[in-house]
Amino acid sequence: MKHICHCTSVHKLDDVRIFIKECAALVAVGYKVSLVVPGATDATVNGVEIHGVPLTTSRWRRFYFTVNAVAEKALSLHADAYHLHDPELLRIAKRLKQSGAKVVYDAHEDLPKQLLAKTYLPIFIRKILSSFFGHYEKTIAKKISGIITATPIIADRFKKYNPSTVFVGNYPELTDMPMPVEWVFRKEEICYVGGIFRTRGAFEMIRAMEFISDAEFNLAGTFSPASMRDEVIQLPGWSKVKELGFLNRDGIRKILSQSKVGLVLLHPTQSYMEALPVKLFEYMAAGIPVVASDFPILSEIVKRHRCGILIDPLDVHAIAAAINFLLQHPHEAEEMGRRGRQAVENEFSWDSQAKKLVGFYSQILALKN
Repeated sequence: MKHICHCTSVHKLDDVRIFIKECAALVAVGYKVSLVVPGATDATVNGVEIHGVPLTTSRWRRFYFTVNAVAEKALSLHADAYHLHDPELLRIAKRLKQSGAKVVYDAHEDLPKQLLAKTYLPIFIRKILSSFFGHYEKTIAKKISGIITATPIIADRFKKYNPSTVFVGNYPELTDMPMPVEWVFRKEEICYVGGIFRTRGAFEMIRAMEFISDAEFNLAGTFSPASMRDEVIQLPGWSKVKELGFLNRDGIRKILSQSKVGLVLLHPTQSYMEALPVKLFEYMAAGIPVVASDFPILSEIVKRHRCGILIDPLDVHAIAAAINFLLQHPHEAEEMGRRGRQAVENEFSWDSQAKKLVGFYSQILALKN
């Protein structure tokens, strides 16, 4: 039995892409699967062997001490393949490969473009960091066994350096999503589920609520930075917000089953313009019409499947008008939600991506180092 060890220095044990989707997909076809993760207790959960390493709240200590601890723990497991989920783990890729194992990098985000969007850094620092880490990723990618990416655009970039590159979309697992609830049983509620960032439309969502009549806004997630909450609660639209904080999967399913509109208001940063946000597909799977940023990659999906309304994510009045239209036209909204669910069933479910992941590992593990 081949042994695949997933490694993270950043994510939590219950991370949806890592644990719920990828680890489970590999266990289901007979691989031995381990997960090295900070702050966890050693145990076997759903067939996955969990191996905890010390958790630190300091980013700089994490870069050094946590990454080193992940390497030591991973090597002690003598796996056939190591699956790295964080850019900072690339510095241990050579060490893991020297053990004779395959090494795979899972690029969840486009790191160089993501760094360019860090507005808290001076632009010249962002450009230097983006260039440096882009070159660093390229150098390591050429030397390891394969690359997995969360979007096709990131896959196209890595294929230039490593032909063993596959796009594995972060699509929802239908068994983890609520069955669409009939429109008559839904509430006059809008929802957003995910990290609450300025560049993910935190201010625009809440400002838009000022212009929405007779509806509440389910806001589920954690503010980043936490201090931003002090700013948004001063906005007039905050009076219509139901602040739910971080929700577990059961809590998310409940919110999705009762809401009538889902918001995906990413700002036009270089990384978000090419992103495939999982919340888009979760809203679609739950039968909820979306109000989404009018970016090419999102536009292609929403227009082709007629499952929502595209807007300028910086235009508060356009956001409010789209929400009001969906609330005031229940038949059209319900049909958009129905088409979104059908699109996930036919094209955007995790089942199709799990098959790609399993096929990728079959090829990687069959190759000689």
